[in-house]
Amino acid sequence: MVVLSQLALNQFINTCKPVNTKLFFPTIPTIDLTNPDAKSLIVKACKEFGFFKVINHGVPLQMISQLEDETSKFFSLPQFIKEAAGIPKPFGYGNKNIGPNGDVGWLEYLLLSASPEFVSQICHSISPEDPDVFRYAIMNYIAKMKKLAVRVLEMMAEGLNVKGEDKNVLSKLIKKDESDSYFRLNHYPPKPDAFEALNGTNLVGFGEHTDPQIISVLRSNNTAGFQISLKNGNWVSVPPDDNSFFILVGDSLQVMTNGRFKSVKHRVFADNNRSRISMIFFAGPPLHEKIAPLPCIMQHGEESFYEEFTWYEYKKSAYKSRLSDNRLLRFVKRDRTR
Repeated sequence: MVVLSQLALNQFINTCKPVNTKLFFPTIPTIDLTNPDAKSLIVKACKEFGFFKVINHGVPLQMISQLEDETSKFFSLPQFIKEAAGIPKPFGYGNKNIGPNGDVGWLEYLLLSASPEFVSQICHSISPEDPDVFRYAIMNYIAKMKKLAVRVLEMMAEGLNVKGEDKNVLSKLIKKDESDSYFRLNHYPPKPDAFEALNGTNLVGFGEHTDPQIISVLRSNNTAGFQISLKNGNWVSVPPDDNSFFILVGDSLQVMTNGRFKSVKHRVFADNNRSRISMIFFAGPPLHEKIAPLPCIMQHGEESFYEEFTWYEYKKSAYKSRLSDNRLLRFVKRDRTR
């Protein structure tokens, strides 16, 4: 059982707002990757929601279950062992504090670079006598997520009528060895007993935000709590599906499509009774890659809505902000609004 002081509980109360968590996504875009029309359906979903679910993705369910099992084991370890992964700066083990700017959430997490060398290092820190099981589960999963991200990005490009050699204009950023991709494991415990008295109040697991990368590939267990914001500002709950993956448009892809796709704002609430485990691959470009609208999709005479920046510059700016800040606003051209 988690025991909180009144001061600690107040910190979470102040971050909570009553919402209708029973309002579910009415028509969640579900893309069968084997469907010949998948490319156009992906583009439609990215324009309307910045979000969609993929099925027939080709990732073995046994591999997914293995990592979920190993993740649950990790978060069940004594606190001092989990903390051996290091304080998240940004990589490492975090508990309730999200980033350096005062954001908090009812979760613990392990944030990793997607490079095999880094994963090996962290797993050895956590379990020096037997690091291989967790390490292999993570590395095999990341490899599959990278392939899935590449596949989806190439389908996006084709759906945007990108032809010939430019087909990999997005996916090549993920394929590069210097790609700055991340991998995150989240554990959201159930609401603490002390919170039950606060009827109608939701406990924030992870506050509202957009992801700064190109796309994020999300998978969670069958516990609810994940929500996205629609264009009209309404928040809707996304029914969990532990056999599928959810794709989220990131800020970088919004810029590269010159606003055709919108990065989706999302958040997580803690469940009353069940823990939630989520696993997210954040597909990011190399640090010094220039982020700007892609010439191959721009129409004749179309001007960019954004100032050009490197991924390093955007990351540096994002990590100085709060979760709910509009990070892209700084890079929107002054004479433009979208």
